[in-house]
Amino acid sequence: MLKEYQTVRSVEGPLVFVDKVEKAAYNELVEVVLPNGEKKKGQVLETSKGLAVVQVFGTTTGLDTHATKVRFLGETIKLSVSEEMLGRVFNGLGEPRDNGPAIIAKERVDIIGAAINPVSRAKPEEFIQTGISTIDGLNTLVRGQKLPIFSGAGLPHNDLAVQIARQAKVLNESESFAVVFGAIGITHEEANFFIKDFERTGALEKSVLFLNLADDPSVERLITPRMALTTAEYLAFEKGMHVLVILTDMTNYCEALREIAGARKEVPGRRGYPGYMYTDLASIYERAGVIKGKKGSVTQLGILSMPSDDITHPIPDLTGYITEGQIVVGRDLHRKGIYPPIDVLPCLSRLMNLGIGKGKTREDHRGVADQIYASYAEGRDLRSLSAVVGEEALSEIDKKFLKFAQEFENRFIRQGKNENRTIEQTLDLGWELLSGIPESELKRVKTEYIEKYGKKFRK
Repeated sequence: MLKEYQTVRSVEGPLVFVDKVEKAAYNELVEVVLPNGEKKKGQVLETSKGLAVVQVFGTTTGLDTHATKVRFLGETIKLSVSEEMLGRVFNGLGEPRDNGPAIIAKERVDIIGAAINPVSRAKPEEFIQTGISTIDGLNTLVRGQKLPIFSGAGLPHNDLAVQIARQAKVLNESESFAVVFGAIGITHEEANFFIKDFERTGALEKSVLFLNLADDPSVERLITPRMALTTAEYLAFEKGMHVLVILTDMTNYCEALREIAGARKEVPGRRGYPGYMYTDLASIYERAGVIKGKKGSVTQLGILSMPSDDITHPIPDLTGYITEGQIVVGRDLHRKGIYPPIDVLPCLSRLMNLGIGKGKTREDHRGVADQIYASYAEGRDLRSLSAVVGEEALSEIDKKFLKFAQEFENRFIRQGKNENRTIEQTLDLGWELLSGIPESELKRVKTEYIEKYGKKFRK
């Protein structure tokens, strides 16, 4: 039986304070009925001694303390899940925004979910090919991993996100693969870009889109990633699919978290963000993984734009503690007109070694990646040195490393927005670039691999 109250004490911003409430539950759904009969949804943020604090999904314009009614629905937010969600576009609350019918499903699942029990986790060790050389070759994405992309304002992380969504696949063609795309606090222009790109390339057929717009309520931003992950868990662990979840932009999520914490008058932590932001982010990121005995998997790519390009800002800082590495989008490469402008030196994939090697990618993968890293780092250092002393002061070997750094940026990092490279093409390109460096300097790759894979590129 629904409980209805007409005891609104006050309205402060998006929050409604309701008195004399019996047994309201944390996160319980409510229906707020305005004096003019209009209905709005809300959620219980806090309850204590008969007082319930309700967060309204939307504006509170028109609410008063006399005629407004609040109905407590006795359940938390649930999502109807079905395979029919593939190929569909929803808003941040899981309602269709593609003019299609609502999803009618046997199952309705609580969106809060839970982190995967460490005892139940299987070791991630299968390679996911994104078709982007800097990721596949040097910072390999492994099935079940959570790998964030650190970007900045004005950088092409949205282009990178749709390219990965379009190209990502598992190498075993017999296994089902799907993409769940959750966009948080994006503009109408960005939403149209995502929808049109997915439709134009046919990627929508194997995808589910959740789009929360910038003019949608702040609290909806907190719900959108959980909607996406609940869908992914259903497809992965109930339907046996391998699911890649792309969440952009997690910075908008954290800003909404700070805004709501401020409305609740909570004591702020670093830079005004709530002290529990680490725990809250972990409740999202830790829903990625592989479960023993289950066929499917959930892999996460969380994209966040670092305020002022500051990697020590609380959002990327806390994200780095929870996740298994990072992909960093560099502004210097973007200024040079290189796409995707992934700066490989600060990048890291902590699970890379589990997903590469013989039978997974190729036996020479680790050595090639290490040699490329070392050679590019050497070339970058020499670039800084030559700016001071001049290129004429460098030795012949130094000049070869300098040339390698230039060609690496122009040929390995740079690729077209529709260019989908296989892992073999990526590794062969790496060998081709390394052919310009004397064999005596290739100290991080085995001689047998130089003979087997590298010799054909040496003049």
